[in-house]
Amino acid sequence: MTLRLSQNTQAILLLAAPLLTGARKTALAKPLSLAEYKSLVGLLRAARLEPADLLGSASAELIDRFAKTDELRERLTALLARGFLLSEAVELWASRSIWVMSRADAEYPARLKAKLGQDAPPVLYGCGDRVLLDAGGVAVVGSRDAGELETAFAVEVGRCAAAIEAPVVSGGARGIDQAGVGAALESGGKAIAILADNLGRAVVSQAYRPYLRDRRLTLVSPFDPLAGFTVGHAMQRNKLIYAFADVAFVASSAFESGGTWSGAVEQLDKLRFAPVYVRHDESSSGLRGLREKGALVAPKSITPEILRAVLVDTASRARDPSAKQRTLAL
Repeated sequence: MTLRLSQNTQAILLLAAPLLTGARKTALAKPLSLAEYKSLVGLLRAARLEPADLLGSASAELIDRFAKTDELRERLTALLARGFLLSEAVELWASRSIWVMSRADAEYPARLKAKLGQDAPPVLYGCGDRVLLDAGGVAVVGSRDAGELETAFAVEVGRCAAAIEAPVVSGGARGIDQAGVGAALESGGKAIAILADNLGRAVVSQAYRPYLRDRRLTLVSPFDPLAGFTVGHAMQRNKLIYAFADVAFVASSAFESGGTWSGAVEQLDKLRFAPVYVRHDESSSGLRGLREKGALVAPKSITPEILRAVLVDTASRARDPSAKQRTLAL
């Protein structure tokens, strides 16, 4: 695979990506945080410039113009001087069929820009069909340590999504994530897995390769392909799952703790990217807590017809926010 990057994407990678390689696990200079990158982009736009302009002959002049402190000036200079390290990273990504896109690229998912705006990740890394990222779909989320009932629910949603040709959107974690994605793929459907870590390892996994080749699975991450797991990454990944989906089903959740709870609460209280349904289970304090925050109760039995009705209802209310929530047979 040959990986061709636009000038803007090269500049964004130099500024905001750690550029990890097998030989180097730490960055030579600390990449810009999302807030720092947003600030710099705001200054560039105000001056009718793009990130790529920082790679030109006027780079030093522009850095002096936009850097408000000596520390930031030195940091920007060091980040933009990482050309050789970028070439090493690009070679590694290409060897694993990993593509890279930035917010400056036309193929960057429109739904992320629409829902997240300037908080959309500056860079996305992935493998598989990029077009799938704007297809919408059904999110399936839940705990890593899931029981039989929770897993069966995720499998049921995954199979029904495949039956109506709606992609399943989830993370790549064990438990509910893998159950929902696996059920969709094994039923002939499509899936998007948003990873919080180790994309570089996932793309060469024998469990994923057949579906990647068939263009039925897209693996994507806003984090460097060699980045390890952190709680912060997992929390950031959660909002992307909801942003890529049209509707979300929560199979299980702890009460007031864990990534599933925080991700769902963030949607219910603040972001509202997609309607949130919880599995019908009166014994779960976590699911009961989410209902009290506004989550809808999923039908006791999911069928393709019911899932299609949920998606149609969601699309209808997206067109007319004042439309009343439809009552579905439980």
